[in-house]
Amino acid sequence: MKNILMTGVIAVSLVAVGTATLAHDKATGIVKERMVLMENLGKSMKALSQMMRGREPYDAVKVKALAKSLADHGGTAMTKLFPEGSLDKPTEARPEIWQDWNKFTALADQLTDYAKALEQAAENDSNMPGPGRGMGNGMMGQGGGRMMGPGGGPMMQGDAGGPSPEHLAQMPPNVAFMNIARTCSGCHQEFRIKK
Repeated sequence: MKNILMTGVIAVSLVAVGTATLAHDKATGIVKERMVLMENLGKSMKALSQMMRGREPYDAVKVKALAKSLADHGGTAMTKLFPEGSLDKPTEARPEIWQDWNKFTALADQLTDYAKALEQAAENDSNMPGPGRGMGNGMMGQGGGRMMGPGGGPMMQGDAGGPSPEHLAQMPPNVAFMNIARTCSGCHQEFRIKK
């Protein structure tokens, strides 16, 4: 079940990589800037996903660099590219961004926080999957393989009560990565035009 969930989360967060390039040709101004930012985030997520799933050798130095890139592109670096009403085609932004600006900025900040946690956790690779084993082995580190939220229940997308970045920094890096993927997926589901 968790492999299916993770595959879905990663697939949703990486769809942007394949479709963004086509839309960039017609985009201009701030819309193009944010599309480029999102494409860069997608490339970093794809590279991290390959390592976290055991399809590429795990490299803590690369993980740190990719996590730093994600952190640098989250928070205000992201939100400043969404001035109110910037819905010029071919934008993929939905008007709901400005209707629930607090949630959007919280997700952008969460991306930065979780990416910084991954950067700190990059060398905690004792439970990382080896080639061919994928995320299923040791994915959640502790707790019997479930991502835990408040009260011991499963953590859901956008759950502000999830593990803190400080806690994630002490866990296997794939746990921090999964939280990043959930954050991206949650933001896309809420604030991105569905393809």
